[in-house]
Formats: sequence, structure tokens, C-alpha cells
Amino acid sequence: MFKLKKITIISLILSLAIINIVKSQSLVEQYPVFNPGEKITYSAVYNWGFIWINAGTVEFRVNETKYNGKECYHFNSLASSVPSYDWLFKVRDYFQSYARKNDLAPLFFDRNTYEGGYSVHNRFTFDYSNSLIYTQTENSEKPYTEDTLELQQNIYDVVSGVYYIRNLDFEKYEINDTIPIRMIIDNEIFDLYIRYLGKEILKTRDNRKFNTIKFSALLIEGTIFSGGEDMYVWVTDDLNRIPILVEAKILIGTVKAILTGTENLKFPLSSEIKAE
Repeated sequence: MFKLKKITIISLILSLAIINIVKSQSLVEQYPVFNPGEKITYSAVYNWGFIWINAGTVEFRVNETKYNGKECYHFNSLASSVPSYDWLFKVRDYFQSYARKNDLAPLFFDRNTYEGGYSVHNRFTFDYSNSLIYTQTENSEKPYTEDTLELQQNIYDVVSGVYYIRNLDFEKYEINDTIPIRMIIDNEIFDLYIRYLGKEILKTRDNRKFNTIKFSALLIEGTIFSGGEDMYVWVTDDLNRIPILVEAKILIGTVKAILTGTENLKFPLSSEIKAE
């Protein structure tokens, strides 16, 4: 059975948010583009030719809280395979990230995941006073380990990084421009990129149509990914910047995350094209 190591189901929907936001990358004027209380849900689907399998559900929530006495955002991501799919590939994923309000820089990250018999538990504490990251990592193949890494400039975890992406001003980019990416995953730091691919009208499986912004993401090579720009993401071309569809090629077929619901959005979903 395939094991999702570096890239998990949530990572797919998060558009592999392995991001290095350099100072030249400006944020939208409406920062932040989300409200506390926002909830977004997805269906995780496996597609091979004419075969479509609804494999699981994913949920993202934004809240406000305090971390070490300071106001911050608390991001939660949950993923679960549907009961009928558990026998084939059981998934129970939980991610959470505490991030500063002014720039979404991560303060603490926790990943506790189980996927097809492979479990991972990672915790990262970001110490900006000493420019260090304290890590606690373990998985099915490696025992519990504590480590200390250099806190490089503009580094994000997989959850806070995605919310940062939503706040980027894509209007400043030309088609095929690349946006450098930096992220800590499984006690390693990666410098990758996403590629801006322009704007596109997207029609979903439930016959909804959206004006979208499209980009590709460079995947980390793993047991089910061959590596390369084999992930495509479509986000709403409105102030919310919500991923509508995430599609990634795997060794056999394609995995897709399809938007199924939204609650408490900050702005109207004006990108949706209503039928006349």
C-alpha cells in the first residue's frame, strides 16, 4: 500500500504550500482575506480513467486565540477517509498552526497523521528571539527525535503557508512567473516554487462555474509522486482566494480535492458565475 510521507492528503489541498515569501512579494490590500470563524470543506477524490472514487473529506477552520499571551490565528485542518474506503487506505489527519496576526509567521505547528498504516507526529516551535526552530518528530519508521534548526527568514509550516498564499497579490505576476517557496516539513527545510499560470474559467463536477487564478506547484518526489510540476491549483479570482480544485498526478491516476462548502467567508464569493 502506498505511503504518503512528505505529501499528505491535506498537503494536496493546501496546494503544497511550501513557500518562501520574499520581501518583494506584496500582499493584497484587503489583508487578511479570511475571517475568524471561516470554514472550508473539500471532498478528496481518486480518478483513474472513467473510475471516480470519493475517498475522503477535508475541513479547514480559522479561529482567533492566544499563544504565549499574544493574540494570534489558530488554523486547524482535518482529513478523514470515508468508512467505505478505510479498508483500502485509512486516513486520519490532523494539522494545527498558531500564527502571528501581522504576517502569519508560524509560532507553533503540530501534525498528527495516520495514512494507510503510516503514522507521523511532528511538532515545531518557532523561536524568533534566538532564530531557532525546536523540533520534535517521530513516525512509523523513525523513533522520537528532538532537534534544533536555524530559523531561516520567511519560513512557513504547511498550514500557515497556505493562508499566506491566499493573501498574495497575484496581479503583479506574468504568466509562467515563479514564486519561490520555503517550508519546513518533517524536520527538513525545502526551497521550491509555485508557477503562476494565469486566469481560467473552471467548471466543477457539480456544474458550478468560477473565475479562477491557476498555478502549478513543484512536488517533492516520494512513494506516490514522481516529482516535478504535477500539481495544479485553481483558486477563486475574488477577494477570498479559496482553492476550488487541487489536482495532482500520482503514479497511477490522479488525486483531486474538490470544494464542497464554505462558511463565514469575509467577502462575497463573487467569482462564481451564476447561470442565466
